[in-house]
Amino acid sequence: MLRATFLTAIAATALAGCTTTGSTDAPAGRTATAPLRTAAGADVGTVTATEMAGGIQIRIDARGMPAGLHGAHVHAVGRCDAPDFTTAGGHWNPTARQHGTSNPAGPHAGDAPNLTIGADGSGSLTIMLPSGTMDGLLDTDGSAFVIHAQADDYKTDPSGNSGGRIACGVFTAA
Repeated sequence: MLRATFLTAIAATALAGCTTTGSTDAPAGRTATAPLRTAAGADVGTVTATEMAGGIQIRIDARGMPAGLHGAHVHAVGRCDAPDFTTAGGHWNPTARQHGTSNPAGPHAGDAPNLTIGADGSGSLTIMLPSGTMDGLLDTDGSAFVIHAQADDYKTDPSGNSGGRIACGVFTAA
């Protein structure tokens, strides 16, 4: 009896260290990455898109950027031509909505929260884009991720008054 109790205690202890994660933590499919570059060509980070059960998870890892809040969005065209990255087009908006989560007619599929960049020039953010699909992200003209000079106000169409485009990266399938 003592031996059975001892073995049960060991098994319980071993199992206590095991955890399971919910479906939102586990990738459901494909990934794509976008290396972020400034107009001068400096490498300032990476954006990773991962297909999940509830949409597309976006992970932004930035460095060498100006401190402060910056608008961050998926843009509709997979081009990042310097100096102003306007070739990336407008925000990714396959559902024809207006910009911003505070806009009653919004948001765009590519709208994301502001990216906070610290005094050391780095910042990261992980978000879910619930109306996005990997097929839409990697369609025939692709898509890009753009970091803007100023904070997004989450309501002004078409870009949240987030200012000029200071970094851009084109998504490619991983």
